[in-house]
Amino acid sequence: MIKIDIAKDAGYCSGVKNAIQLAFDAAEKYGIVYMLGDIVHNESVVNDLAEKGVVVVKSIDDIPNESHVLFRAHGTISELWDIAREKKLNIIDATCPLVHEIHREAIDLSNESRQIVVIGDQKHDEVIGIASKTDNPIIVSSPDDAEELRKYKKIGVVVQSTQLMSNVQAIVRVLLNKTHDLRFVNTICHPTTRNQEQIVELANNSDVVVVIGSFTSANSKRLTQLALKNNKNTYQVTCADELDHEWFVGVNTIGISAGASTPDYLIEQVKVEILKYN
Repeated sequence: MIKIDIAKDAGYCSGVKNAIQLAFDAAEKYGIVYMLGDIVHNESVVNDLAEKGVVVVKSIDDIPNESHVLFRAHGTISELWDIAREKKLNIIDATCPLVHEIHREAIDLSNESRQIVVIGDQKHDEVIGIASKTDNPIIVSSPDDAEELRKYKKIGVVVQSTQLMSNVQAIVRVLLNKTHDLRFVNTICHPTTRNQEQIVELANNSDVVVVIGSFTSANSKRLTQLALKNNKNTYQVTCADELDHEWFVGVNTIGISAGASTPDYLIEQVKVEILKYN
């Protein structure tokens, strides 16, 4: 009989859960709610919200004045807040509280006249939002990026909430050689850290590992990377339909985890589908 272990912290974190609930509640209350981009990086969640009346637009110019707009979990650049107020939009702020905290930390560090360095994925929505809160920030995603920086009198460092600690530590080691005064604030999300620790344990104790999450989700991809380092039989899927029976032939133990934007029902569907192979 196949044994399935599901990571304790797999799936929605509290910030994502709160954002999605706000979106559903707002759609029910107001009928139509506009959103700049997807609320989280998960196609199933976006489709569920669309059915309830949440309209995704590419530009704030596409939103009629005095409409309801939901600012998503990853955070929103400062300029859009200003434009939304000018258009008299009714703002529903679904930004993750931790992301708000990262914004505040970046501003505080900047007020100390430090060169702000954001460790994160260059084009990720969360990172772009963090960078918008200070003047002339630098975004680095790897130790090689950090090596290219010149020296600064004072540096302040904040981190994209879903970064791998090993990558952050490697970058900070390089940054220590770029200044005599470095202040680092660890803004990695605690549920993200726990989920990353759990995926390593699952990978070491399972024949096969399945990670459920969108391929546009940064934290889902990092879970997959971590698992692959410890177990070559690791597969990422967005839903149960993408499972392959061949992955589970002769297998006894299967570990399952999921990104922070993955709803519980997708995790359950994957589990049920795998059990059919037994």
